Amino acid sequence: MTGRDPLMKAPAMPHTGLPVKVTGVVFWGLALIGLLFAFAQLKGLEDELAQRQLATVDHFVQEIDRQLIRKHPESFADVLAVVTDTQQSFNVPRVYVQYLDEDFEQWHDLAGDEGQLVTYSRTIEVAGHDQAVPPLAVMLNLSLPSIEQQIKQQRKHYLVFMGGAFLLFGFILQWVLQRMISRPFLQMVHTAEAFSAGSTDARFDEKRNDEFGYLGGFINRALDYVTLQQQELREALARVRDSEAALYQEKEQAEVTLHSIGDAVITTDPQYRVEYFNPLAEKLTGWTLEQARGRPLLDILRLYDEVTRKAVDNPVVLCLAQRSPVTLQDEIILVRPDEVEVEISASAAPIRARNDTILGAVMVFHDVGQTRMLARQLSYQAAHDALTGLYNRREFEQRLQLALDSAQQEGVEHALCYLDLDQFKVVNDVCGHIAGDELLRQLAGVLLERIRETDVLARLGGDEFGMLLSNCSPDKARRVAEDILNTVRAFRFMHQEHSFEIGVSIGVVPVNQASHNATEVLSAADVACYAAKDSGRNRIHVYEPGDREMQQRRGELSWVSQIGRALDEDRMRLFFQPIVPLENGRFPVHYEMLVRMLDDQGNMVPPMAFLPAAERYNLMPTLDRWVVSTMLKTFGPGRSGPAQAVYVANLSGQSLSDEGFLAFVLDHLAKSALDPCQVCFEITETAAIANLRGATRFIKVLRDHGCSFALDDFGSGLSSFGYLKNLAVDYLKIDGGFVKDMVEDEIDAAMVAAINEIGHVMGIRTIAEFVESEAIVERLRAIGVDYAQGYWVARPQPIEVLLQQTSSASDLRSVS
Repeated sequence: MTGRDPLMKAPAMPHTGLPVKVTGVVFWGLALIGLLFAFAQLKGLEDELAQRQLATVDHFVQEIDRQLIRKHPESFADVLAVVTDTQQSFNVPRVYVQYLDEDFEQWHDLAGDEGQLVTYSRTIEVAGHDQAVPPLAVMLNLSLPSIEQQIKQQRKHYLVFMGGAFLLFGFILQWVLQRMISRPFLQMVHTAEAFSAGSTDARFDEKRNDEFGYLGGFINRALDYVTLQQQELREALARVRDSEAALYQEKEQAEVTLHSIGDAVITTDPQYRVEYFNPLAEKLTGWTLEQARGRPLLDILRLYDEVTRKAVDNPVVLCLAQRSPVTLQDEIILVRPDEVEVEISASAAPIRARNDTILGAVMVFHDVGQTRMLARQLSYQAAHDALTGLYNRREFEQRLQLALDSAQQEGVEHALCYLDLDQFKVVNDVCGHIAGDELLRQLAGVLLERIRETDVLARLGGDEFGMLLSNCSPDKARRVAEDILNTVRAFRFMHQEHSFEIGVSIGVVPVNQASHNATEVLSAADVACYAAKDSGRNRIHVYEPGDREMQQRRGELSWVSQIGRALDEDRMRLFFQPIVPLENGRFPVHYEMLVRMLDDQGNMVPPMAFLPAAERYNLMPTLDRWVVSTMLKTFGPGRSGPAQAVYVANLSGQSLSDEGFLAFVLDHLAKSALDPCQVCFEITETAAIANLRGATRFIKVLRDHGCSFALDDFGSGLSSFGYLKNLAVDYLKIDGGFVKDMVEDEIDAAMVAAINEIGHVMGIRTIAEFVESEAIVERLRAIGVDYAQGYWVARPQPIEVLLQQTSSASDLRSVS
């Protein structure tokens, strides 16, 4: 990294280098010490010179004395000669000799003037050859250079020597200090200056095997740590800058969010004073942020219970007191300053700092007026019938359960009436469903006028109603039912130019302590109503224990549960019965699919044992779906069974009225491998006439897909030929009631011939049912009927038998 780092501020460089200072201090310190040493040496030299001078004098005198003793001078001249010789050998500048009355002064190499000499006096005795003559005293005055002069000379030489030595020492010291201290020190200074200038790669020399190397390694590690800390600090600063930018952005986003959020938001401080309102809060409360800021929230939000109209605690106060979020569960209204009431749902939560200190609270609320209105509407719709405004079946069952509870716990007796309109479908068929709906609305209003406010009237189904009479005995319930019966009988429904009389069948069941549950009571009422219908319609049937008709109906109800279990447990079986052409080879063989059921022990149940119950309790669409899906899955190319055969499925009138059944058939046809041309649907004449519009559409859609249709039991109705023009069918199955006696009864034979003739005129093939003898076959062939079906041709057999056949004529009785 290069460039100056703002985190590293370089210190000011010193004016004088530290190595120079160190060198100067060491040099001048040593020079001072040298001078002091020199002065001390000079002082010692002075003492030494004085001692040496005295020693020279003494030695000189001793030498002269020794020479005189050895030579025994006879004259003064001899003495002078000894003195002169000795003077020269001792280099004494001046000698003055005094002998008796004579004296003599001798100079030798005098250096300087007399003032620079010092004189020493000594006396010696001179003995001659004559021992008897006493020795003579000779005085010697020796003049030697003064000590000051000698010291001056020595000092001069000494100082010159010392100056040269110290100069040489200074150069050597400077070189040593430069190499040992200054250079590495300056390198460290330059490295520190480079690091301070921003070069984080600059490092001290730690390869030296001395203190500088140790310091360099230590400082390098410190620099690495500093560099790492600087990098982390830079990253931290970058994160702080990013965090600041993110916080600013989040703040902006939060403000935008709070301004655009679909809820009203208010924030307060711990003393409930308002700090913030978003625009929706201003709209709902009627206060602006400028007006509300700093004011107590309790002065702004006046909250009341919608039902009791009592003031309720503010959620902000509650959440700050409990230090936890609070949601108002009750229905709350907010009263604005202009006294406008706003239905709201509110919650509040404390705002906490990182140390869990409460900084204030935030309250969120929104207008739920529309929601509550929709909820009330949904609640009403969930409990009421949309067409008539009466209670629906779900609500009626709940009210019935409450009545059962009161009957079992308090011994109160109630009554349940089940009403089923008679001839209602006539109105739908003649005038359409709109007229039928209007009839139900008008009749609901009429019935409401005939019951008490404490009673419950509900629409249970299409044209079925239920009445729950509270605190009502069976006798009184029968009288109420008779009144309802007479009222409906007297009612006239007018639509355009049509006028209709409506009847009603009523089943009455007491609700008391003997009643077990709502399902059982409703079932009993339903059965009682069917019993009234079977008795001739427009009647009343009161349930009584042991009632034979009721037991029969209950038996049918038991079959309902058995049919459901058989479907769930895969105990339904598919059988077939052939429909063969009377002229062999002219038409393909048809196979009618028949449904059978196994009981819990695996025994075959006769079809007439369970099919009436399935028909009565609207289970035929379920059975028809099972037959159609099983047939379409079983047969087709690549599967077993006769080729080119036509497979016939019976459809009930209930299936034709089922809006989803047509889509079911189309879906399974699309998934099946069976050619639609090999599929034929058989419907009864009565079912087709009862729902002529639906049957016509059903036939048209499936014939467009390639399927064919057969009209069963033709001739049993009073208007068969009239309706036949409106039904595009491919086959007419002549009612077996005409066929089975046609050999003995000419009228039946004439009916068969007439039906066959009409069918052929319309391009429809004919099928005779109940063919039980060869004589009937011959008579049918003579008339020209196309197909025969019955026990003489073949009895119904399990579908597995058909799957093993490879020819359409296999195992069939010959009818050619």
